[in-house]
Amino acid sequence: MMPFSIPTPLVQIVLGGVIGMSTSHRVELDPELFLFLFLPPLLFLDGWRIPKDELFKDASTVVELALGLVLMTVIGMGFLIHWMIPAMPLAVAFALAAVVSPTDPIAVSAIAARVPIPKRMMHILEGESLLNDASGLVCLRFAVAAALTGTFSAGSAALNFLWVAGGGLVIGVAVTLVVTRVKAWVTKRWGEDTGSQILVSLLIPFGSYLLAEHFHASGILAAVSAGVTMTYAEISRQALAVTRMRRNSVWDMIQFTLNGIIFVLLGEQMPGILAGARQTVAVTGHSEAWWLAIYTLAIVAGLATLRFVWVWASLKLTILRKAKRGVGVQTPDWRLIAATSVAGVRGAITLAGVLTLPLTLNDGTPFPTRDLAIFLAAGVIVVSLVLASVTLPFLLKGLAMPPEPARQAEEDSARIAVAQAAIQAIERHQHALAESHGEADLFADAGGQVMTLYRERIEGLSERQSAEARTGDRLLRDFRLVGVKAERAALAHLLRARNISSETARKLTRELDLSEARFLG
Repeated sequence: MMPFSIPTPLVQIVLGGVIGMSTSHRVELDPELFLFLFLPPLLFLDGWRIPKDELFKDASTVVELALGLVLMTVIGMGFLIHWMIPAMPLAVAFALAAVVSPTDPIAVSAIAARVPIPKRMMHILEGESLLNDASGLVCLRFAVAAALTGTFSAGSAALNFLWVAGGGLVIGVAVTLVVTRVKAWVTKRWGEDTGSQILVSLLIPFGSYLLAEHFHASGILAAVSAGVTMTYAEISRQALAVTRMRRNSVWDMIQFTLNGIIFVLLGEQMPGILAGARQTVAVTGHSEAWWLAIYTLAIVAGLATLRFVWVWASLKLTILRKAKRGVGVQTPDWRLIAATSVAGVRGAITLAGVLTLPLTLNDGTPFPTRDLAIFLAAGVIVVSLVLASVTLPFLLKGLAMPPEPARQAEEDSARIAVAQAAIQAIERHQHALAESHGEADLFADAGGQVMTLYRERIEGLSERQSAEARTGDRLLRDFRLVGVKAERAALAHLLRARNISSETARKLTRELDLSEARFLG
């Protein structure tokens, strides 16, 4: 039997709840400030680190989930919520449906850290959660506008959505390209400062977000596209190895810290939300607070059902399309579809979105059922996390997964290619030193030792530790650095030519950074 492990977000929510109950002080969350401080860096980092090849390979599936499923969820759940709670106006029901429709990349990553989710399924979930927040928050914007004004224009909403999404994507790409080009120019003229490089990488997501919001586009999508672009912008403008290593450490710390703060804040808000449950439930026409739990479970069940139907229908259409082209596709196990449905957990974006509901209408009267919407959204976040934590291990246990392409052959091929490039570069450096300084035997011996290491790697033999122990020697160090530089150039060429995946390139780059840091140390 698979052991049950509690995901970190649930522990953090409980910790926040304990903090909230142990003090009378409350953190007043400003939704706009919350969005600006927490989401841009986290979404930027997810976009930066997500495997790009896998994302683009399943682009059609990701778009279907991020756009089509969100729209169907907003419409279907909006009518369901209004039917269950007639006291909640239809526009407010659509607003609540909009904030619970996007899955959350932060929560998805946290669940994946505890549950062995298949790689391709995880890539689809991450790609979906990076993009569906824009469609969900745009739907929220129009639902709130309809609640405030009593009018709604589908044509205007569609045009606005195109601008919000497209503008955000373009601005994020443009900001990253401009900043990285300027940074490369400054580095070329005055040298590279590690601290400044790290600071610039931290400012890019905030700059993208603010610029997009200034032009009324999606700041969140701008941060995502800025992160995705960083991978390609750095292929031709490589930073120093020590800069990349320190920058990775800084970003890892920021990711861990911000993730923790988000869920602790959610837990801290829960006592206040629960304290008003008795008054909140009165709006629904009931007196017992447990009705709120029933509504929350009904919404979670509705979300999972719609998601299951959408994923099932999408897979059937994909199989039919490939069958027409003569491509045989194995029908996936229903448990895989169920796991995909349950894994769509809600998190920080839902919390931030529901808190943006205005306090009053245009005439100054209180916004209808605002507290009820906040309570239900918070309940959906907690229940979806618990549901995924409990059911995913059982759904995925012993499940025969569709075959995934092996990465080992690709990685081995890349290692051979970069090692051959290193040998050629060392030979050229060896000849150049011999011609300019003489003493050809000395340079031939030093270069030969280093080239032997690469040849043994190509032949699959273990590296000789005796040569590694003498890397303090100046010549050996110089030849090793020439080899690493050539490896890096060959790796960039393979990535540009799409002969290797970004995940393989990241792994090999990390190894080269460690080697270079050791030889320079």
